[in-house]
Amino acid sequence: MPWTVPDIEPPATIDRLLHATTGRVTGGLSPVSLALAYADWALHLAESPGKWQRLAEKAVRKTARFNIYAAHVLSNAETEPCIEPLPQDRRFRNEAWRRWPFNLIYQGFLLHQQWWHNVTTGLGGVSPHHEQVVSFVARQLLDMVSPVNFIATNPEVLDATAREGGRNLLRGAMNFIEDLERSVGDKPPLGTEDFQPGKQVALTRGQVVYRNRLVELIQYSAATPEVHAEPVLIVPAWIMKYYILDLSPHNSLVKYLVERGHTVFMISWHNPTEHDRDLDMEDYLRLGVLEALNAVQAIVPGKKINTVGYCIGGTLLSMAAAYMAQVGDERLNTITLLAAQTDFTEAGELMLFIDDSQLNYLEDIMWKQGYLDNRQMAGAFQLLRSHDLVWSLVVRQYLLGGRQTLTDLMAWNADATRMPYRMHSEYLHRLFLRNDLFAGRYKINGRTISLGDISAPMFAVATETDHVAPWKSVYKINLIADPDVTFLLTNGGHNAGIVSQPGHTGRHYRVAHRPSGTNYIDPETWFLSNPQIEGSWWPTWVDWLERHASGQSAPPTMGAPHKGYAPLMAAPGSYVLER
Repeated sequence: MPWTVPDIEPPATIDRLLHATTGRVTGGLSPVSLALAYADWALHLAESPGKWQRLAEKAVRKTARFNIYAAHVLSNAETEPCIEPLPQDRRFRNEAWRRWPFNLIYQGFLLHQQWWHNVTTGLGGVSPHHEQVVSFVARQLLDMVSPVNFIATNPEVLDATAREGGRNLLRGAMNFIEDLERSVGDKPPLGTEDFQPGKQVALTRGQVVYRNRLVELIQYSAATPEVHAEPVLIVPAWIMKYYILDLSPHNSLVKYLVERGHTVFMISWHNPTEHDRDLDMEDYLRLGVLEALNAVQAIVPGKKINTVGYCIGGTLLSMAAAYMAQVGDERLNTITLLAAQTDFTEAGELMLFIDDSQLNYLEDIMWKQGYLDNRQMAGAFQLLRSHDLVWSLVVRQYLLGGRQTLTDLMAWNADATRMPYRMHSEYLHRLFLRNDLFAGRYKINGRTISLGDISAPMFAVATETDHVAPWKSVYKINLIADPDVTFLLTNGGHNAGIVSQPGHTGRHYRVAHRPSGTNYIDPETWFLSNPQIEGSWWPTWVDWLERHASGQSAPPTMGAPHKGYAPLMAAPGSYVLER
């Protein structure tokens, strides 16, 4: 029976149509959710005269600091700033911002930004979620009026304009027109044509050996005379195309595994359309992970399987592992989770967009479309890092007249996918909002599953600056009871931290092994207890895989035609090309 939100009267069609239409204007954000957050904050602020007094005192102190700084700057241009940007704020690093009057402009902006943070936080009685939403909206509004974004207040733009006689602004206007045309025409960003799967990326040789309505299964060709006996099955996220793990030859995790003597299989997900609106989480489990395991077992019989799940693919893999433990299926040799959450109580800044009002609104948008559009998801991710993903690009491309040179990772990031209505609704409600999986309430095929039933050794990778799956959230895999867990924390973000090939400069990680039955260590203590190791984490992980291998054998055949798994076409297959 399809999952539905309990105890809620089905909405009228007219309500859903209204919300879906409004969502086109709001970018999928619920006005009611924002209004509730603002009302919670504003009403508590209105009855907090002590807070008003402290804010007034802060305003007076900041004004005095600024005036003293301004007076000193007039006599000494080398005066130390009265406020420093946050470490992640790179907008004012250019030396041009140290010149008068731009030093006064950016210092005044930072002081205002700090004061508004005080206004929107630390107010008793406001729910933590509403406080985060109000503070987030305030940051977005301040980012919009940052002096960096305007010609007259940005010394870098003024210098470029004087130096080039305004040609930078002309180029910027042409860039804007070209980008607008591509956006209206639903075309990918400029430069993505240089990174097409099967031509410039996703080049590791292999064959599609199985296909159903939801997945293609790719088996990669062996690159060594002998291979490790246990094959590797990778379950990528379906919010992204699989080839992030098979980008260019120099940074392909698949190629690295194959060259280390592993037989690798990869799931490539179908990009859903409105016809797939009723696919649910159990469909993704059954048609995705379980069907792929059946195929791998048929092609490499008699061997357990090393499984790898990335992002939401790792969440699905953990669900599959718990279900398999429940039914006595012992085919898993190891489980590797890459930037994958199993507990969603601290799921990072994405929780800003998750509450009952927002999900009700989002459901109505998906009901109308049959899916969640990739542009709606991309907008949310861009807002989380508007400094880097929105305004810095506006300045670079439209004011300075430059063009961003796309990398393979950036082009892949633009090759987004859609989310089926029923699956995404279930995912957001049951995992993000209710945390059913970690709480032991999630049912698959009528059975309540528990992550504590998993007994296969686990290797969990988290990244230090992950906005999607914060590392302390990923670390909670250590709270489940039985598995032997190796936890590794690498620098970088959700994607760049995973695509961290040997030889990549500036990479480091920390790693520790917790045997089954040992006591839990909190993440802060874990971080301080494990020294930083320079280099890529890939060799450490592959060494761990090989310690759990039972030996080597001749490479398996490509597919198993006599068992119904004949090669269908060359990798990367057809699903990865769907738009």
